[in-house]
This record gives sequence, structure tokens and C-alpha cells, in this order.
Amino acid sequence: MIAGLRIGFVLLAFLLLTLALLPVQLVALGLGHSLMRRLPRWWHGIMCRVIGLRVRTHGSLARERPLLIVSNHVSWKDILVLGSVAELVFVAKSEVRTWPLVGWLARLQRSVFVERRERRKTGAQVSEVSARLVAGEVVVLFAEGTTSDGNRVMPFNASLFGAASAALPLAPGGKVHIQPVSIAYVGLHGMPMGRYHRPVAGWPGDVALGPHLLRVIRYGALDVDVVFADAIPFDATTDRKKTARLVEARVREGLIKALSGGLNG
Repeated sequence: MIAGLRIGFVLLAFLLLTLALLPVQLVALGLGHSLMRRLPRWWHGIMCRVIGLRVRTHGSLARERPLLIVSNHVSWKDILVLGSVAELVFVAKSEVRTWPLVGWLARLQRSVFVERRERRKTGAQVSEVSARLVAGEVVVLFAEGTTSDGNRVMPFNASLFGAASAALPLAPGGKVHIQPVSIAYVGLHGMPMGRYHRPVAGWPGDVALGPHLLRVIRYGALDVDVVFADAIPFDATTDRKKTARLVEARVREGLIKALSGGLNG
């Protein structure tokens, strides 16, 4: 009964909030007004509170621009979590564009969709991401290429860093900054979350979105740590593969520290 009421409340709040902000966002998009970047952050922040995602940040978003955020990827909730702490643009796989509701929301917040299996389109996609970076927007890249179980960081795909290379010719000083960010789901109803409850946070690719979404709403009260590491400068002399490994190590370090409670000491 209580779970049903909670699900109903979340769905109603989602509907009312989205319908209220939708026309404003559409007008802002049409005019190219800066509000089109601020509204998604407000939406994400409110929805985090409604669903029960309690976000804590450690460190801060780098001030340098152009800035590429590279993070681990646990679940669809990562979008809400990161989107609530800064004005960001997300890089998403092309399939997301066609997902019911989710794809529509992703388009409204100006996500960049990439088709990783079609190399002939890679150049245009990289150019779009690099153009966003040069324009001063902060772009988020989930370099694992898929979601994990929340207990580990999977190998990063170095080719996905191509947008940073493409942005260098137009970047001030010929330099792009890459900031590692770790997302860790660490608590459930105020208690430390062990491996047993990690499936509530994680969303492996073989689990349907609908059932997982309802499960998260039923549980609620998830504590999430977002760990910002220092940004890493990237220029024409930088080795892309080495940088990918370094960023991966920094993201893994932040995740392990958060999951082990090391951020609270």
C-alpha cells in the first residue's frame, strides 16, 4: 500500500514538474537562451529529492574550460545525480534517442547522441561534442560505454576521448581539461549499502528499465557520493591512451574510497 502511494506520488510529481517546465524549455531552446541549460539542472535537482536520491559532493567542478567530465556509469540515475550538481551536457548512445520518454527528455536537455558501431559517423559526432566543449559547455562522457553493477569501474574506451583532441585547435591555449568524476551509491535509508543491496543502485544492461525504475522508487532514500578529482590538462602532446588509463584510475580511486567510507574520515 505504502509502496503504491509512493510510486503514485513520484509519477504525479514527475508529470506536474515536467509539464510546468516543458513550454519554458521549448521556448528557451528556440531562442538559444541560457535558460535552456539551467532548467534541466533544476528539473534534475527536484526529481532527485522526489525519488529520494540524497546527493553529496566531494570536491568541486573545475573552473577551467573547455571541460570534459569523464565518469563511471552505474544507472540511469547517474543523469539525475550529475545533472543536479551542475549545468551539463551528456553524451548518450544513439539507442537512447528512441527510448520512450527517456529519449524525449534527453533531447530536451540537448544530449549528444553517438553511434559507436558506425565508424563512418564518428567524425561528425566527435565534431558536435568538440563544438560544445569549445562553446564553453561542460560535457559528460561515460567512458565505460555501458553500465556496471556499482561495485567496480570497467575499462575505459580511449577512442571516446577523440572529442577532446578535436577541440584542441579552437581551445584557448590549445588545451582541454578532463576531470575524473566518481559516482558511488553508498547508503540505503541512512544505512551503509553492502553488495546485497547494490542491485537497487546498479542497472545492468540486461535488466528492463521499467521494473528497475519502480524498484528504485519503492526503496527511495538512496545516498549518493559524487567525487570530483582534479582536472587533467590535455593538449596536442598528450597520449590519448595513457590519459584514458589515468582518468580511469582516478575514477576507480574515488569509487573505492566512497564505497569504503573513506570520504567520511
